[in-house]
Amino acid sequence: MSDVLSHKCPNCDGPLLFDPSNQTFHCEYCLSVFNEGDLDSTEQKESAENLDQTSQEMFNLYDCPSCGAEIVTDDTTAATFCYYCHNPVLLKDRVSGEFLPNNILPFKISKDEAKEQFLSWAKSKKFIPKDFFDESQIEKITGIYFPYWKTDATTKGRVNATGTKITVWRVGDTEYTRTRKYKLTRGGTIHFRDLIKNALQKNTKQLMIESVQPFPLTDVTNFDSKYLSGFQAEKRDIEFSSLEPSLVGELSHYTQTILENEMQGFTTLSTNHHESHVLSQSNKYLLLPVWVVTYQSETSDEPFYYAMNGVTGKTSGKLPINKPKLIGTSVALGILVTTLILVGGYLLF
Repeated sequence: MSDVLSHKCPNCDGPLLFDPSNQTFHCEYCLSVFNEGDLDSTEQKESAENLDQTSQEMFNLYDCPSCGAEIVTDDTTAATFCYYCHNPVLLKDRVSGEFLPNNILPFKISKDEAKEQFLSWAKSKKFIPKDFFDESQIEKITGIYFPYWKTDATTKGRVNATGTKITVWRVGDTEYTRTRKYKLTRGGTIHFRDLIKNALQKNTKQLMIESVQPFPLTDVTNFDSKYLSGFQAEKRDIEFSSLEPSLVGELSHYTQTILENEMQGFTTLSTNHHESHVLSQSNKYLLLPVWVVTYQSETSDEPFYYAMNGVTGKTSGKLPINKPKLIGTSVALGILVTTLILVGGYLLF
């Protein structure tokens, strides 16, 4: 079986959980509370005894370090819970070696806060099935760290363009038009920071994490697996090499746009030639926090979801619709409801 890690309480050996509200780690058994420094020395000894990495099994089977039960995961799971003892576990081979994240943005919104905001948000939507936000559904809310690539880059670019200034005036009954053309050149060195790219192929999850951007990347910290305690995490399955061609294209486009925006005051502007190249580039792999609720409707094979940025609280969702209630409301009012965006049997908010 592949090796797993569970961060333990130094006092009672119970599982530690990360608390976003005060950025500490707590034990639910002996109620001890620790900060990151308290745990470092203890875990350094542990890591020194476990330097050898173990390879991933074909069927992604892991042993829970607390109860010994078998944990089955998919290819990108990096942190999860044991389904039997509910102990939080970290799959070490998924967050080490080449898959070791450079940075992590810790959750700042606690589970209780996330549940409260979800309930308030869902109840404000009039045509959603009630079981979407009942107590059992709210308990399914899950904090997940999703993988991203972050790029800082410096480009050098040049744009040649033709600008025109058109002036129109009248003298008596005669209208005059004067057109002046200018050859324009703009060039410069441009610095880009915190360009992020999704590093997970799963389409549904990709939509979730993109819909709650942006993240405050100035708050990221060096990766420490302790921040994963009590949360789930996904491992990247998109390498930066596959993203680089499109990223270089984006940097070229951004460079051109910025230089063109420096050509102000013309009636028309036509770009004749532009060029740019990357002077320097640094890429980092990081994990970003999202609270997620998924809902499987009896009338649809596709799951619905609610997602919330784990730091800013920005929300997004693809929600089921209670069609009988919507139709009943329309008939009662004697109008056709046209203010809702109805796509394929669900609502977009």
